[in-house]
Amino acid sequence: MLDTFTRRLLIGAAAAAAITGLTPALAADPVKLRISTPAVEADWHAKMLPVFKQELEKLAPGQFDVEIHLNGTLFKQGTEPAAMQRGNLEMAMISAFDISKQIPEWSIFTAGYLLRDPEHQTKVFDSDIGKEMYGLVEDKMNIKVLSVGYLGTRQLNLRTEKEVKTPADLAGVKLRMPGSDTWLFLGKALGANPLPVAFGEIYTALQTGAIDGQDNPLPTVRAAKFYEVTKQIVLTDHLVDAIFLSMSGSAWKKLDDKQKDAVMSAAKAAVRYNNENRIKEEAELASFFKEQGLKVYKPDVEAFRSHVQKVYLESELSKAWPKGMVERVNAIK
Repeated sequence: MLDTFTRRLLIGAAAAAAITGLTPALAADPVKLRISTPAVEADWHAKMLPVFKQELEKLAPGQFDVEIHLNGTLFKQGTEPAAMQRGNLEMAMISAFDISKQIPEWSIFTAGYLLRDPEHQTKVFDSDIGKEMYGLVEDKMNIKVLSVGYLGTRQLNLRTEKEVKTPADLAGVKLRMPGSDTWLFLGKALGANPLPVAFGEIYTALQTGAIDGQDNPLPTVRAAKFYEVTKQIVLTDHLVDAIFLSMSGSAWKKLDDKQKDAVMSAAKAAVRYNNENRIKEEAELASFFKEQGLKVYKPDVEAFRSHVQKVYLESELSKAWPKGMVERVNAIK
């Protein structure tokens, strides 16, 4: 009888110990990752976020709680870096323009005709250049860049009929640009007369002739229906735009090595989804605009490239760029 009782006590104690050992793992709350973006649901860089969430759940089941906040509902566009730095936000998609406000060296990636196409963009940021520039963001902003996504190639969209072949053909053309010094500088470097106009006012400004044209990636031209009030699209390819999926340094440092690997892998999967779909859509849009009656053509892109790069290199902006960086970027094929 005593042996049976003792045996039961031992079994019960072992079971209790086992349960106690499991308790911390079972009780651990998943890591909350809130992602803030101004993107609307139809944007590919919004659609890629559920991919990130799904991939992360596959790689680290139950370890993360990902919340996706679109339309700037959590933080307004441009305020996300500061929110991450304050520890009020875990993740966001930020631009080179956002980063350059705090790290002037990054203004090189706001320059026209530096990156040639989406493939070149990926190669540059996957190279030692990317490691160096991401390192600056981590050291100076306490933000971890996870991966770079293709945001689209900006083209000229004009209400005028005059054919544009070189920058000289844009003399006097009132070109809408976003209202910051770096954006306006790009418009001037293209040869145009840049005017700051809010995005929501572009359609009416084109319609009334307050501006002669605007620049945006082709998916934006279709989504905003600018083709209804313009006559041509000039495929200048003047800015291969990027978006950087990033995490606050404080959130990143709390992860263990396996969790960090899972986050990086999920980020790359999400970016691949974005890039593949965005590139496919852009390739199809030239035909769409032609069907709408617009003239769609390529100018002398090399004339634009050489002129714009010369203007940038002779400007005050380029003084902040890392020495030899333009040549290093150009050398990547």
